[in-house]
Formats: sequence, structure tokens, C-alpha cells
Amino acid sequence: MKNTWQVTDSSGQLRHIFGNLHAVFGLQGQKITQDKVSDVIKVKHGNLYYYVKRYTSAGKGIKKFIGKPRVQGEWESLQRFAQWGIPTANLIGFGLEKKWGLFQRGAIITKEIANTKNLAQLAAQYNFPNSVIKTISAQLAEHTRNLHTHCFIHNDLKWRNILIDNHYQVYLIDCPLGDFWQGQILRYRIVRDLKTLDDHAKKYLTRTQRLRFFLQYVHSPQLTVEHKVLLTRLLQRRSRRHDQQSNLSLIFNKSY
Repeated sequence: MKNTWQVTDSSGQLRHIFGNLHAVFGLQGQKITQDKVSDVIKVKHGNLYYYVKRYTSAGKGIKKFIGKPRVQGEWESLQRFAQWGIPTANLIGFGLEKKWGLFQRGAIITKEIANTKNLAQLAAQYNFPNSVIKTISAQLAEHTRNLHTHCFIHNDLKWRNILIDNHYQVYLIDCPLGDFWQGQILRYRIVRDLKTLDDHAKKYLTRTQRLRFFLQYVHSPQLTVEHKVLLTRLLQRRSRRHDQQSNLSLIFNKSY
């Protein structure tokens, strides 16, 4: 049995709670989510809360047996976000167990980001003035561009994975499927990331606000011919069937 568990707390105060995977899987707390791959509980220690995500599977389908386990992808993504200057959850503990080279279980623990809600909740509950929308939009555009500049694709940029605090600072979280890509595949997946964001945006934002986000993302006051090509591809992605039909044409089309 191979165990790679780490706790980042330098003071050692959290090691008696999160010191090893056996202890982590024995924790009790407020249940947040649960599915066939993982569960998430919220645990209080002192005056602080921690989110404990415990994986009992490396992934879904063939991903159970090949490729990087989801839990590893998630903690590596958070480390990269911090390295690239993207606000994210503070990583407290992470690791996994393998037996005969096969994933057995793993976990990731993050410190709660105080006074935050995810963007999907906020959009459904509040009608923000244009100035606040512009502030959030600019940050989200910059973080997304930051990822893509590093040739990194989030692969799950849903609004529920974007947190906003009381000062309207934007945080990116929950990225177990993030990965690096190159060339035409990277361009294709960039469109997918942007489309995921826009699928939520079109429910709450005007076309002008959505266009402003795109201009913020491309760092341009106006659309160039190259930007129009990218925007057209973004707006044309309407269904999974369309994705499959357009996949090859996007890959082999040399224009951006």
C-alpha cells in the first residue's frame, strides 16, 4: 500500500485531525454533496471551517483505471492557481492511497473562504447593478485568460465553481479535470471553457454585458477579425451533437 498524504499546516495544530487518510475518512461533519466518486463534508475546528472532499474512485468509466486520479488533478489545479496568482481555496491536506498501482482512496482538504457564495447562487438571488457586474466580469475574464495563457483548460467552468466574497473578489475552485493542451486542441478547448461560462451568462446578462466580458478576456477595446472568428465559434456551440460535428473542423482549421 502506497500512501502520499501531506498536511500543509506548518504549526502542526491540524495534524491531529487531518494527520492521515484513515483519520480523514473517519471524520464526521455537515454533508455538502455525495456521488459515486466522492463526498464532501464541512468540518469545524476552533472558529474555522474546512471542506473535506473524499474520493473512493479515481474517476468515472475508463478513468477509474488509466490516467491521473481526480483527487490528484484537483489538488494540483489549486496549487497551480495559487502559483499563477489566481485567488483560490487554501490547501490544507491532500493525498491518496494506491495498492498494486491502483487507486484505492484519496482526499483533499481546503480552508473555507469566508463570506463567499458561488456565482450561480448570487445570480439567482440578487439583481446586481452594472458596476458590480463589471467588477466581477473583469476579474473572471482575467483569471480565465490567465489559465489559457498557461495552456491550461479548466474543463468545468460552471458558475457554481466560481466564488464571490463580500468585496466582490472572484475565486476559482473545484478543478479536478483541469489539464494542459497545445495547438488546435487547446484552441478548441478554450472555446469549450468560454462556452461553459456563457451558457450561464446568457440566463442573467445582456448581450452587451456578455460582449464586454469577451472583450475583457481578449484584452481589446474592440473586436478584431481574429476575435470575431473566436466569438463566432463560441456562439455556434449549441449542443453536444454540434460539438461532435464541429470537432474535426475546429481541429484542422488553421485559423484561430
